[in-house]
Amino acid sequence: MSIENPLIAILVASDRASRGEYEDLGGPAAEDWLRKAVTTKFTYKRQIVSDGRDTVATALRALSDVDQADLILVTGGTGPAPRDQTPEALDDVIDKRLPGFGEAMRLASLKEVPTAILSRQDAGVRSQTLIITLPGKPSAIATCLSSVFAAVPYCLDLIGAARIETNPALYDAYRPKTTKRD
Repeated sequence: MSIENPLIAILVASDRASRGEYEDLGGPAAEDWLRKAVTTKFTYKRQIVSDGRDTVATALRALSDVDQADLILVTGGTGPAPRDQTPEALDDVIDKRLPGFGEAMRLASLKEVPTAILSRQDAGVRSQTLIITLPGKPSAIATCLSSVFAAVPYCLDLIGAARIETNPALYDAYRPKTTKRD
């Protein structure tokens, strides 16, 4: 959450990608989406870890507490398979849950695939870091981010993270209008 060097982190949870057996497509897709949507100059950090509650939670703590990321997007590990434990890792690290993010992402995804109800996307706040969990599939990442991103800049304002601006041709960030009080 450094003013001089705001940070957006992308954490990929994937056993196969972490072992080099599979080319991660989710992390680059999330970064590409952000580079089009966010006009503020940021540092981007991408990291790949194996699936699992402890590995994901440890990485989230480090990205939030040590690196002081303003926004963390986690791709992968949100399904019902035994190794999909990203939501449980999120539970271990957040101070506040923001359930509307998951609801909106599933609703948007359900318009595209009936299996969207199996996904466990979510969001929460750790200190001054907003963490959003996403599926690992690139098209699903775009659908999910498009469904919630209008609220992200204001959420970052509210938690004291770095201010971001969005490309108005793509995404209008919602911020309440302030009124002058007498």
